[in-house]
Amino acid sequence: MAVLGAVAAVEPRSRRDVGFAVGVVCILAVLFLPVPALLIDVGLAFSIALSVLILMVALWIQKPLEFSAFPTVLLIATLLRLALGIATTRLILANGQTGVDAAGHVIQGFSQFVMSGDFVIGIVVFAILITVNFLVITKGATRIAEVGARFTLDAIPGKQMAIDADLNAGLVDEKEAQRRRRELEEESAFFGAMDGASKFVRGEAVASLIIIAVNIFGGIIIGTTRHGMALATAADVFTKLSVGDGLVSQIPALIVSLAAGLLVSKGGTRGSTERAVLGQLGAYPRALMVAAGLMGVFALVPGLPLVPFTALGLLMGFVAVVIPRRRAAEEAEAVRRLAEEEEAKSQATARDSVKEALKTPEVELLLGRQLSGQLQNSRAELGHRVAKMRRKFAIQYGFVVPDIKLTDSLSLPPRSYQIRIHGTLAATHETRPGEVLVVVGDGPMPDVPGEEVREPAFGLKALWVLESYGHEVRRAGLEPVDGASVILTHLSEVIRNNLPHLLSYKDMRGLIDRLDPEYKRLLDEICPSQISQSSLQAVLKLLLAERVSIRNLHLILEAVAEISPHARRAEQIAEHVRMRVAQQICGDLAEDGVLSVLRLGSRWDLSFHQSLKRDAKGEVVEFDIDPRLVEQFGTEASAAIRARQKETHGFALVTAPDARPYVRMIVERMFPTLPVLSHLEIARGVEIKSLGTIS
Repeated sequence: MAVLGAVAAVEPRSRRDVGFAVGVVCILAVLFLPVPALLIDVGLAFSIALSVLILMVALWIQKPLEFSAFPTVLLIATLLRLALGIATTRLILANGQTGVDAAGHVIQGFSQFVMSGDFVIGIVVFAILITVNFLVITKGATRIAEVGARFTLDAIPGKQMAIDADLNAGLVDEKEAQRRRRELEEESAFFGAMDGASKFVRGEAVASLIIIAVNIFGGIIIGTTRHGMALATAADVFTKLSVGDGLVSQIPALIVSLAAGLLVSKGGTRGSTERAVLGQLGAYPRALMVAAGLMGVFALVPGLPLVPFTALGLLMGFVAVVIPRRRAAEEAEAVRRLAEEEEAKSQATARDSVKEALKTPEVELLLGRQLSGQLQNSRAELGHRVAKMRRKFAIQYGFVVPDIKLTDSLSLPPRSYQIRIHGTLAATHETRPGEVLVVVGDGPMPDVPGEEVREPAFGLKALWVLESYGHEVRRAGLEPVDGASVILTHLSEVIRNNLPHLLSYKDMRGLIDRLDPEYKRLLDEICPSQISQSSLQAVLKLLLAERVSIRNLHLILEAVAEISPHARRAEQIAEHVRMRVAQQICGDLAEDGVLSVLRLGSRWDLSFHQSLKRDAKGEVVEFDIDPRLVEQFGTEASAAIRARQKETHGFALVTAPDARPYVRMIVERMFPTLPVLSHLEIARGVEIKSLGTIS
């Protein structure tokens, strides 16, 4: 079976080889055997078609070596034309007395169409074709092939050394080096063969002159002596037949000579002839504009035709305008495609890389299966709202919150979602598809059926009700909240509580790079001689931990520069910065220009003051307070704060400067969002509204 398969695979190739050999033998047979006029017509038509095919291939190949068989094809085409020429000579001399159709209808058609029935016109046209082919195209192509072969042979040692150098340097492998060597050998052999093959065309031109002369004079002699024709009649018939035969053979020869000239003149130019020629001619719009202007001048010259020069000028001008735009569009498209390919490649590499599995998103929102399906149609709107939320955070707190990754998770309960910060669970909750959340707080419950829950962002009392009860809820003075808004509000509050964890060193460097040059010089003065950049990052994190915006980074740097020579601890520096940006802190906390405050009271001020242990320099080194006092303070503070929260929306707890961090440390466990200020952080000009004291 294997042998039969091999024979079957080889058989088509063997048939093709045999058919080609038979064709060459038939061409040789035409030289000796008489051929009827019908087969002559077929052979002449095939010769014309073959020459046109050779020209088209020469136009469309990318480089000359792609048509390395051209010398062989040229020899076979020349042999075919010579064999047909001998066969037509035999028919002309044998049957010329019968008229201009003695050698077939192809020669008859050329004698009537090209010569217009007058053999003098035919002789002139034939002489011009011979001159163009012999003295112009063939001679130039021969010279180009000769010089190309010489230069190619001279450059072989240098190219061989370059290939060996690339191989030794590891720039190419052995297979690529072999391919280049083989291409170099083929190139030298091709130009050498072209140098010799061009002689075929020149020899054929000389042979065509001899054959037409033999046909004319031999035909006149045979017609007058053998067939009793008048001299004028014999001259007219045999000249028409001979010149028609010469035109039929010379036109394909001219086409093949043109193909040879195009092939050898292409040289090192890559691409098809149309792309190489028109692309390079149209590569200079200024040249086209100058040529268009010159055509316009010629159109205005008296005596010259207006229409052709005007049309050419307009055409060249149009091309000169269109080409730069098209080139710019192509370059933009190429850049876009390259960017897309690079992005796709980088994404594919990232997906395949093990390192990608080690990366943890800074902020991630995981959705359960049912919840993800519910939000599928509004996923684009959800992304838009997340982008708005990040923009709001950037304006409010002075740095860009990291991208928020939305992930569908099958491990979660269907209606649940999770919020993760740096891969760690920060919050989780469950929504109700098809229902809305009504936040009640301390107010009365609406008279609609629903399930009482705690709102996830702030822990307020709320009620899940069906969407169909939304109208009744609004009539009760409450506003229903859809599931997506509940999730985004919860996400916003979680991010706000984790701002210090989201300010990375990279983010801080980005903020510093956007500073004015003067503040960059200020930073260079204090870093690292007085404070390191990691300590500066720690100061910014301490501010964000209490929701103090760092948008006025230049003021923060000035405050750091003031205190850094005298304090090293980030906590001390942060307290000084807070006093310097007191105006901003009070402005962010005030409502309608009024800052509501709850004071600590003299008793607790004294207790915290006595609990601070100081060193010889007067700096606080330890906070030593009785745990029973901490518990008692927590109870009293919780009661007072909750009572005020029912009365007013936002206020701040005010205490002594030294005790402020420690009061904050105790209060934040019960009220994480409650601001704690010192007396020094109350800015001048701020209207204060006292809500009482914790005492």
